[in-house]
Amino acid sequence: MMKKLFLFPLLLLLGFCVKGQSSVYLFSYFVDNGADGLHLAYSLDGLKWEPLHHGKSFLKPMIGKDKLMRDPSICLGPDGYFHLVWTTGWWDKSIGYSSSKDLMQWTAQKSIPVMEEESEAKNAWAPEVFYDKAEQQYQIMWASTIPGRHLEVNTSASEKGLNHRMYSVTTPDFTVFSKTSLFFNPDFSVIDAAIFQKHNNEYMMFLKNENSNPPEKNIRFTVSKSLKNGFPTEVSKPITGNYWAEGPAPLQVGEYIYVYFDKYRDHQYGAVRSKDGIDWEDVSDQVSFPKGTRHGTAFKVDRAILENIWRASE
Repeated sequence: MMKKLFLFPLLLLLGFCVKGQSSVYLFSYFVDNGADGLHLAYSLDGLKWEPLHHGKSFLKPMIGKDKLMRDPSICLGPDGYFHLVWTTGWWDKSIGYSSSKDLMQWTAQKSIPVMEEESEAKNAWAPEVFYDKAEQQYQIMWASTIPGRHLEVNTSASEKGLNHRMYSVTTPDFTVFSKTSLFFNPDFSVIDAAIFQKHNNEYMMFLKNENSNPPEKNIRFTVSKSLKNGFPTEVSKPITGNYWAEGPAPLQVGEYIYVYFDKYRDHQYGAVRSKDGIDWEDVSDQVSFPKGTRHGTAFKVDRAILENIWRASE
């Protein structure tokens, strides 16, 4: 049975490769509260996503107060390693880090103390890692609340005191890190920022407006020509619909920019897409994800990576 389960997707993949498809798409995600760790799914077309490793975890969390692995963000670096960062706990001031050559064998997990010097910081949520070719370094961003630090916003009873802004560090090698700095400071509570570089080298940053009273809970974006110079705090109108969305994950698939997101109140995953980064089409009814998929990232890999995972799962 196991060999049959492996043979079918492999033949399907080879069928696509005959047409010139040398790469495939992967999606990192967590399920439930993140206690069992990193999950991966694959897609050949950016629409239909299937679980890998029979839906089992690839890496179990070992660090942090709560020992969770929420919001796993993976970036393939020029060193040939997949670099993973994640939320280790609800109220930790650090984030988790590990790396892998094949997405199956991972280095020892370590904690990056990104907010330890801020005594009043409440959290370090949903880190995202992005490799900036222009500066030849990695940018790691996350959301934190530091009471009294930023323009206050009205909050609901359940989110009283949470007023997030995006902070960041840079690193060339995940050994030496810059000092933590404020990265994005709009006039609203913001979490879940993810950077995407267009073919014209413009940077787009997708983010969640986290305001809770009245609730926004939608995905927007801002554009910059230089990551080093940051992003304008004037953002787009919502590109998501009449539902609560978080965890935007951008991905180039053919001529489209896809942005996947967690419809967390509906327990579903959704997506919008655009050819120009201006006009967006909601294609939530066209995408399918493994049951229970939560906030992750989408990235492209060589098909050999996927084939090796399939072989190891026989």
